[in-house]
Amino acid sequence: MTDEILPAVAGEILTGEAALSVAGRDWGNLIHARPGLVVRPASVTDVAVVLRFAAARGLPVAARGAGHSPYGQGLAEGGIVLDMTALPPHRMVTGDRVSVEAGARWREVLETTLPHGLTPPVLTDYLELTVAGTLVVGGIGGATHQHGTQTDGVVELEVVTGTGEVRTCSRDTDAELFDAVLGGLGQCGVITRATLRLIPAPARARRWKLYYDSLPAFLADQRAVVVDGRFAYVEGQLIPDGDGWRYMLEAVAYYTPPVGPDEAVLLDSLGFGESEVEDTTYSGFLNRMADGEAALRAEGSWFHPHQWLNVFLTDGTVEQIVAETLAATGEAELGATGLILLYPVRNDRLETPLFSVPQGEISWLFSPLRNGFPDDPLHNARLLELNVDLYRKARDLGGKVYPSNALPMSTEDWRAHFGAAWPKLAEAKARYAPGNLLNPGQRLRVP
Repeated sequence: MTDEILPAVAGEILTGEAALSVAGRDWGNLIHARPGLVVRPASVTDVAVVLRFAAARGLPVAARGAGHSPYGQGLAEGGIVLDMTALPPHRMVTGDRVSVEAGARWREVLETTLPHGLTPPVLTDYLELTVAGTLVVGGIGGATHQHGTQTDGVVELEVVTGTGEVRTCSRDTDAELFDAVLGGLGQCGVITRATLRLIPAPARARRWKLYYDSLPAFLADQRAVVVDGRFAYVEGQLIPDGDGWRYMLEAVAYYTPPVGPDEAVLLDSLGFGESEVEDTTYSGFLNRMADGEAALRAEGSWFHPHQWLNVFLTDGTVEQIVAETLAATGEAELGATGLILLYPVRNDRLETPLFSVPQGEISWLFSPLRNGFPDDPLHNARLLELNVDLYRKARDLGGKVYPSNALPMSTEDWRAHFGAAWPKLAEAKARYAPGNLLNPGQRLRVP
């Protein structure tokens, strides 16, 4: 296989044990699948050559960015892993648009746009994820209640289909492929470039941490501030507190001096108890996880198994499901460095056809981000079982998944998840990437 592909690829072909070992693991550290080789493409042409080669031989191919998938979604047992971070940097701001390579980190996108006074409308909390890595699942963050997902800010894509055809697509040109790739779990093609919409960037961010002792009061205030849009950024966290829980609403107002946010207006009518406030630069706020990552790497838990789960709950069931989950969750079920996120988004801001959320005005992202132990397979398996149980409960009550999880999903699970959009995705997958060869770790197959 290596001898056949080497003459046609300008980038690197890696077959050594170190490279294959790295490409056979991901952030979740739960699924291990060793590829046959790793390709570090030097251009879109290399990507096309690899995909044509693989399609002709029935070889699985996975596109890998930061490797942050939690359950083997970016792995390809015995196949080819495309290291998309190897694509040469080529980032250009034109007007209110930025064009970047697929393997660019969101931090690098910001480093390109902020000198122009511009920013993507929505950013994930962790900026070391790659552009294509989030666009294939949606890309959600604290500004989603205002601007939708990151996929909603995409203007144009360069994509290599599973048959090795290079195509440029948008909402107006080749829209079928465009819609199948955004939020399509990498099943129809490999994104190699993306053009993204930008908005003016503020200079500073003022962040309030508002604490609640009552889950209903916390939910009511989150619901209110998301509906009226008074904050630019809204997230929430559920914090262990002795034998119980506290609830923290994280709300941020962006501004550019000399005009600052009016705290009295922003906090009016909210029923929190204690509060904290801090003021930082806009870029400092967005990259706030960098110090935490360094600390977790230093003490080792960054490399532990991560049984992370993200589900969307309906507005009518959120209180019930969250309360029941918290009642059954202690340190053993969460992990010493685990955490739980909970915040609402407005469904009318979500425009990507394949981004599936429950019906209603509001959906709630509920994320028990569990951490396991590297040498305790029984405990790790139990945490996965908790994920399955919560997923099934949420699904049976009208919920959906945010599709980046440590969760075994079958094709039938995906069919139910995508609902009315499933036939179009299945048709596009059969057309653009026949053979079920792209990103097989997603476990989504069509005849």
